[in-house]
Amino acid sequence: MNETPAGKENGAAFAAFASSLLSHKDVPAGVINPRGGRAEKRYAVYRNNVAMSLTSALADIFPVTRTLVGPRFFAAMAQGFIAQNPPRSPVLAAYGRDFPAFIEGFAPARKLFFLPDVARLERAWLDCYHAADRTPLPAEALTALTADALAATRLKPHPAAQLLPLGSSAVTIFTRTRAEGDLKGLDPSPAETALITRPDCDVAVRGVSAGQASFLQALFQGETLGDAAAAAQDTDHGFDLPKAFELIIATGAFAAIQKTETP
Repeated sequence: MNETPAGKENGAAFAAFASSLLSHKDVPAGVINPRGGRAEKRYAVYRNNVAMSLTSALADIFPVTRTLVGPRFFAAMAQGFIAQNPPRSPVLAAYGRDFPAFIEGFAPARKLFFLPDVARLERAWLDCYHAADRTPLPAEALTALTADALAATRLKPHPAAQLLPLGSSAVTIFTRTRAEGDLKGLDPSPAETALITRPDCDVAVRGVSAGQASFLQALFQGETLGDAAAAAQDTDHGFDLPKAFELIIATGAFAAIQKTETP
């Protein structure tokens, strides 16, 4: 069905209206006050309300990032992001997926090289919070298996679980800041990997060792427990397999044993 000329005109007018709202262009044609004149003041109020709503949404999604840089600096970053990234969904919780990448290119934040990683971790935290629910894999499901069967077992990740490699100490910064801890003297340079899970309906973020990260990554990619353990030992000769098993059960990172398809 072809769009009518009136429909195209209305669509163009709406696009101009939305573009002007976020880019601080002049009031678009057709926006008038009750007397028929240009509605600069009314439009400015509406524009300000939209900007404040989106800034508030970003502050809710990235509270640790806001705490680290302060409200004024965060507002400046948010305004720059909003101007370039209009919402694509009416759900405000879905907004800001590209905010970490924007921070990476935001010149005033260049020295805070860990900040994009913190924002990535916060976005992952929210995704974990809203992910589908599943009963975590019970320990008995693994302890009941023979050694050979255990080595050949593949696990199904919990929908809320994520493994997030980071180029900085963002896990430590994130957890300490949320706990209102002191960051004084902390070296933010060492890379960390975050395991984000939702045991007992609460989102949990923890840093994992290089061996544990390799083990988990292999399992998330569908490798067997035996192959995942071998990969972890290649990465970290001090890899502790019993502790890794404790980790996957305690965190609820997996929901079930992956059933083997029969030919």
